[in-house]
Amino acid sequence: MSNKENCAVHKTSIGGQAVLEGVMMRGPHELATAVRKSDGEIIIDKKPVKVSSKNILSKIPIVRGVINFVSSMVVGVKCLMFSAEFYDVEGEEGYEPSKFEKWLDDKFGDKIKDIAIYFAVVVSLFMGIGLFMLLPTVIVGFLHWYITNPVLLNLAEGGVRMLIFLGYLALVSRMKDIQRVFEYHGAEHKTIAAYEHGEELTPENAAKYSRLHPRCGTSFLLIVMVISIIFFSFLKWDNVFMRIGLRLLLLPVVAGVSYEIIKFAGRSKNKCVAILTKPGLWLQKLTTREPDESQLEVAIAALKAVIPENKEDDKW
Repeated sequence: MSNKENCAVHKTSIGGQAVLEGVMMRGPHELATAVRKSDGEIIIDKKPVKVSSKNILSKIPIVRGVINFVSSMVVGVKCLMFSAEFYDVEGEEGYEPSKFEKWLDDKFGDKIKDIAIYFAVVVSLFMGIGLFMLLPTVIVGFLHWYITNPVLLNLAEGGVRMLIFLGYLALVSRMKDIQRVFEYHGAEHKTIAAYEHGEELTPENAAKYSRLHPRCGTSFLLIVMVISIIFFSFLKWDNVFMRIGLRLLLLPVVAGVSYEIIKFAGRSKNKCVAILTKPGLWLQKLTTREPDESQLEVAIAALKAVIPENKEDDKW
């Protein structure tokens, strides 16, 4: 880690996400997705960010976390679809859509993209909830005949949930295509760190910084896992439907509390907070890879497109 990382930093509100052969950056006013074409050119898709400051719900702690989580998923899927669509054009010359695809296009027109986006978000939520929240409950349910203490059962469930989560990340991180995305993930973190430390945004400067960042979505997911273990440990073990129902009802609260924690940790300079966020940073070693210079250039292009002229607009 560079010595400059020990200096005072500008706590930016800008965050991002890796996409296929690119990076999305979201600033206070604009959102930009930069993708590198196969010929080396960087294409930037730039759009205004819908300001929700007038929405009273966006100011309520915990509630705003749930809103932000869903909004981030929708935006993330849109950016992924943009990069995937562009990537397909580059890699599949002469591709002919099927009759079903043509029917969908004729039936729904431009609306088909919005339908696909929200469908993908719903499917992702169902898969995530099923795999990481409900499956551990069902698995540990078989121990109900041997362990009667509800606290021990809930802790066992939390342990199974954490094992599934870590195992999933470990397996995914071994896929070659995903490793490429994780390199762009590392480029996103390095670029934001360079900006936070007042560096000139060049690949050489960004490369000096760590690929791990405290405001990463990976850290958020880990906090969700830990908070769910704490919250669910107070629930009773009645029947399986009651357990699943209560966990589903508590999920928005878990997500909201986790958001407030990651938000506080991101702007705190307390050493104790820094120690508590270490596991999240360690976990990012699975979801990030060291980027090359060309990937840093893409991340820098996306970041430059969303930096506000007035720094007062960019506060975390």
